[in-house]
Amino acid sequence: MMAAGRRTRSGRMAETTKLLQRLLQDRFGGLSKTARAPAPPPHAAAPETAFVSASFTNAAGTRPYRLYVPRGYRGQPVPLIVMLHGCTQSPEDFALGTRMNEAAEAACCLVAYPGQTPSANGSKCWNWFRPEDQQRGSGEPALLAGIAQAVMREYAIDPKRVYVAGMSAGGAAAALLGRTYPDLFAAVGVHSGLPCGAAHDVNSAFVAMRQGPPPGPPADAPPTIVFHGDQDTTVNPSNGDAVAAQAQHETALDGRTTNGQVPGGHRYRVTRHADAAGRVIVEQWVVHGAGHAWSGGSPAGSFTDARGPDATAEMLRFFLQHQKKAVLF
Repeated sequence: MMAAGRRTRSGRMAETTKLLQRLLQDRFGGLSKTARAPAPPPHAAAPETAFVSASFTNAAGTRPYRLYVPRGYRGQPVPLIVMLHGCTQSPEDFALGTRMNEAAEAACCLVAYPGQTPSANGSKCWNWFRPEDQQRGSGEPALLAGIAQAVMREYAIDPKRVYVAGMSAGGAAAALLGRTYPDLFAAVGVHSGLPCGAAHDVNSAFVAMRQGPPPGPPADAPPTIVFHGDQDTTVNPSNGDAVAAQAQHETALDGRTTNGQVPGGHRYRVTRHADAAGRVIVEQWVVHGAGHAWSGGSPAGSFTDARGPDATAEMLRFFLQHQKKAVLF
C-alpha cells in the first residue's frame, strides 16, 4: 500500500498499476471453468438450458461474457440479471459460487456474466476506482451497459426488469452502473462492494478498502440491496453502510430492522428502508462473523460462505419486486 502510494506520487503509474495487481492477486483466489454451448438464434425458444459464450465490442473496447438461458425460456419477455465477478474470478467461477443460474432457472430469468480481461486489469478486477471508468457513455460502464443492451436486442427481455449485481470490485462496478444507467437497471445488488465515489485512483482505492470510504453525497440510484460481512478484512464493512446510505438519496425513508440466524450458521441483521407507500427502496444485510465471501454461496466457486443467509435468493427476490415505470431503451 505504502509502496503504491510512493509510486503514485512520483508519477510512476505503470509500476503502481503492476503493484496493485500483485497485491490484489495476493488477496484473491483461483477460478474454475465450465464448457461452452452454442447460442440460440434471436428470440428463439431454448430447447434446454444453455450457458453460451459471446463477446461485445463498442468504442470503449471488447469484453467477453457468458449468458445463461433457462429451460423455460420460449421467446416470452423475461427478466435479465447482469452479474459482475470480483478480482481474479471468471464468469464461470462466479456462476458456480453464487448459484445464480439455478435460481434463475426456477424464476425463468436470463443471466449475463461479463468477464474482465487481463489486458484491462492484470487481476481481472473491474476498474471501479478510475475516473474514466466511472462515467456514463465511456469506459467500463459503457461496455457493461452495452452487454445488457446487446442481450436485450437478441432475446425477448422485459425492459422493465433488467438488474445488475456484483461482488467486491464487481459490487463497486454494479453501484456505478446503477448511478450511471438508472434508466436501464430497475434494481442493484452490491455484495462486499464500495459506494460510488469511494476512490479516484489506486491509492485512494486501497484507503477506501481498508479504512472505509470518504463521506459522499446521495446518488441517483435504483432500489438497492446490500450484503456485507462484518468481519470483512478486504473491503471494510463501513463500505456496505455507505452503499446503503448513498442509495437512500435525500428522501426520508422508514427503516425497520430485524435479526435472524441461519440454522448452524451465521447470525445476521436486515434493515429495510421503505418509502411512504411502503415500497422497500433499500435493503441492507449485515452478516455477523462473515468475511469477504458471497453469503450462502457454493464451495464449488471461490470467495463463498455457505454458512450465511442466501444472498442469491434474497437478491433475486428483491429484484423481482421492482420494475421500471418507464423505459427509455
